[in-house]
Parts: sequence; C-alpha cells; structure tokens
Amino acid sequence: MNIAVTCLAALVLLALATSDGAALYLPDSPELRRLMSRYHEEMELNHTAPSRSRRAIPWSDREEILKLHNKLRGEVYPTASNMEYMVWDEELERSATYWAEECIWDHGPQDLLMSIGQNLAVHWGRYRSPAYHVQAWYDEVKDYTYPYPHECNPWCPERCSGPMCTHYTQLVWATTSRVGCAVHICPAMNVWGEIWENAVYLVCNYSPKGNWIGEAPYQHGRPCSQCPPSYGGVCRDNLCYKEDAQVPQQPETEDMNEVERAQVPVQDRTTTTKPAPRPQPKPSMPKKTPSSKSASTSYLAQKIKCETKMRDKCRGATCNRYQCPANCLRSKAKVWGTLFYDVQSSICRAAIHSGAIDNNGGLVDITRKDNLPFFVKATKNEIESLSKYKPGNAFVVARVERQSIDCYATVAEICPFGKTAANCPRVLCPDGCKDQPSYWAPVLGNNIYLDSSSICRAAIHAGAIKASGGYVDILALANRKSYMGTLKNGIQSESKRNTEGNSFRVFAVRE
Repeated sequence: MNIAVTCLAALVLLALATSDGAALYLPDSPELRRLMSRYHEEMELNHTAPSRSRRAIPWSDREEILKLHNKLRGEVYPTASNMEYMVWDEELERSATYWAEECIWDHGPQDLLMSIGQNLAVHWGRYRSPAYHVQAWYDEVKDYTYPYPHECNPWCPERCSGPMCTHYTQLVWATTSRVGCAVHICPAMNVWGEIWENAVYLVCNYSPKGNWIGEAPYQHGRPCSQCPPSYGGVCRDNLCYKEDAQVPQQPETEDMNEVERAQVPVQDRTTTTKPAPRPQPKPSMPKKTPSSKSASTSYLAQKIKCETKMRDKCRGATCNRYQCPANCLRSKAKVWGTLFYDVQSSICRAAIHSGAIDNNGGLVDITRKDNLPFFVKATKNEIESLSKYKPGNAFVVARVERQSIDCYATVAEICPFGKTAANCPRVLCPDGCKDQPSYWAPVLGNNIYLDSSSICRAAIHAGAIKASGGYVDILALANRKSYMGTLKNGIQSESKRNTEGNSFRVFAVRE
C-alpha cells in the first residue's frame, strides 16, 4: 500500500486490503477513470479558455521523467524478475495538475489516494529539472534493504534505515506501470511551517499504486523471467515490455511550457520528502543551501566498526566505500567465504582475509554480487573464514587506490562509468587549479558534473576542497540529459544539454 500518505490512511488501506468485501478501485477501472476525470473537469472550470490548452509540464520534461523512471527501474539491485515498463498516462497527469495547482504540501486529494500512488517534491531558488527530483526519490535506495523471499514469511519486513524510503519503493514498484506528473509554480506555499515564495511544486501520480505493507516492491530473479502473460514474453532493458508501449511525440510550443519562469534565487531550498507516516524519525526542515558548504559535508567513505556486516549497510552507489579501523584481526566477527563473501560477513575482517588491507585498517571499496550457491572456507592472513552451503548474496572487497592528478584530469580518463561498477581512486588535487582557464579545465554542471569536466576544479566548485587542493573521492554516474551552470566558490561552471558522455560527483574526504 502507499505508505507515503498519512498514518490514518495507511491503516485504512491495510484494513481494506485484508477485507473480503473491500471496494478498492481496480487498475484502469471505470470507477478510477471517472474519479480522475472529475478533477479534470473542475480544473477546466477554474481556468479561462486560453489557458485550458496549456500543459502543466513541457513535453521535454515529460519524456525525461519517463525515460529516467524506466532506466532506474531496469537497474534495481537485486535484479527484478517482474519489473514492468512504465508509460505516461494523461489522466494521471491531469489529476497531478489539479493537485499541484492547490499548492498544498501534503498528499492529496484524499479520495484519489485510495486508488493511486503519489510522490511529491518542492524547491525554490535556482532551477532544478523534474528529473533531479526523480533521481532524489530513487536515491533513497541508500537507506533501503531489499527483503528477500525467505525473510517474507508471512509478511516482508519494513527495511528502511533512514527517515523515508517510500518514494524509492513507489518508483520501483514492479506492477506500477503508468505515471503522470505536473509542475506548478506556487506564489506562496506553506512548507512545514515556512512560507516559500515562487515554490516549484512537482506532483507525480502512479497507477496501479504500490507500497503495500508486508510486500516487497518487486520479485528478485533473472530480469523478465516472471513477467505477466499480457506482455507476451517481450523484454526491453530488463523490463517487461509491450510492443505498443510507445510515448507519443508532440511538438513543444511556447504556451505548453509554463513552469520555466525565471526566478531570482534569494535562497535555494529543495525537499522531496514529508514527515514519515509511521513511527520513524521525523525529517528535519530542509536546510538552506545557497553556499558551497553543503557539498563539503558530503562524504563517500563511511567509517565503520570491525563488527559491521555488509548486510547492515545501505545499498546504492554511495554505499560502497568504507574506512576500516585498526586491530580488526582479533575481532570475533565472522567471515563466510573466500574472495566472494556472504553479506552477513564483517566488511573489515573480509577485507583483511582478502588482502585488501592489513590489521592497520584502511579504505576499501565493496562491489556487490548476485546470489551465489555456496561459500567456501579458507585461512588467509591469520583469519579463518567459514563455509556456508546454502545460497546467499555476496560481495568482493578491493583496496582503494590513491592517485595524484593535475588540474586537467577528468573522470572520463581515469575511471569512466560503465555497466560494471567503476571504483574510482581517491585523488589528490594540487594547489592552483582554481585559476586555470576554463578552456583547458572546464567545469560543466552543478553538484553533478559532466565527466569531461576537470575533477579538481569541479571539486572546488562543489566545495569538496579549497583552492589550495586536497584529497577528493569520486563517484562515476550515468549520463544526465542536462547540466546547469552556476557561479560557486569563484568558479563559473557551464550549462550543457543533450550531451554525450557520463557524469560524476565529488565528495569531501575526512582528515
């Protein structure tokens, strides 16, 4: 069920889901269509004739949202056997438009929430594309641990280690196959007790809804191996696909695009979450982030203990680098396997066992592997591992290399993004990169940069290091459709759209 609504609504839906006589709206049912069309009619009555033809979201953003949804759904870990290809739904878009124009920072309208899923985001200040927020919803994966079938008897556990994961789970809910979104600029919007002027409000509605309590978002297995029969066995980019699932292309005209108004960025605030509906830590107020200091407190490497198991840590691209302490050799934490280790193993002791680090500790990268049938014991580097003769998810450990680079080095040169995980080295930037000319050392983007950018100048721009240089951690990422230029920390980055190549983020390194 959709757990991104209020606690009361969640309890009501749980009761409905377990009641034989419940009257839930079925996917594509006439009742659901009539309900959504009601909001469309009300919307038209409240607008003058010239504005009725305008879309609440430009076609380019619509296409980008849909492509990003399907890309992320096809790349889930662990792999999904029944993930369906998502298509755009006009009725869902209209209902999202109706709610976006209400300018209420809460899920709604209530009668529609019984039948659809919904994700919300709002920001003000500098421009952010809708795809930025979609990626932010997906990035909640770092706080989510997938519940495997053997853990789901009789119900799957709720595995969210952070304040919110329900945006992620709705986005990757396997049976949710339609989405419709809208963006609206609200002149004055109350966001958790503060009035935001010219707030840009994104509403995405989903059907059939997801986030049902006690269920996993998808079934783990070989992609497309458990698709519904209606898909006819067709698979596209790891998604169950119908040949007629095409996105109609429409020319974009000036009057369609009414969400790209120029804004004067007094402050820059962004939020995609709302207070959690169940007893969880309540998210704090979104912080003001007009300065570069926000990036300087973002770290790729996590400090862990000798006893920390791989299974205890989050999943996702920003959960792969760990700083192990010294003296883990004599810890009693267990290790299963050799070279490939079971996820219940101690990360640091597996790292010593594999030879990635010694008893002095150190920095390691983790690469997750799919389910292995068994794990074999061995004594290596004074650690005796254990055998396990039943299937389990695995990981491998590698030492993090350190590399000195010049002001012109790029991610495309030293660790390009690929289908397999790219473990980038920790790089040392020299002094003086800030003053290098942009035609030799360009910076394209803001927080997420095109991979042909200068690593060191991007790190200064992001606030990860000062102009005097220093160590930086890098995360290689997939391509973004556009990169927005900004002036930060004395460096003017450039904007670019429809680029070739991939992207990256830079992270500060703890001293």
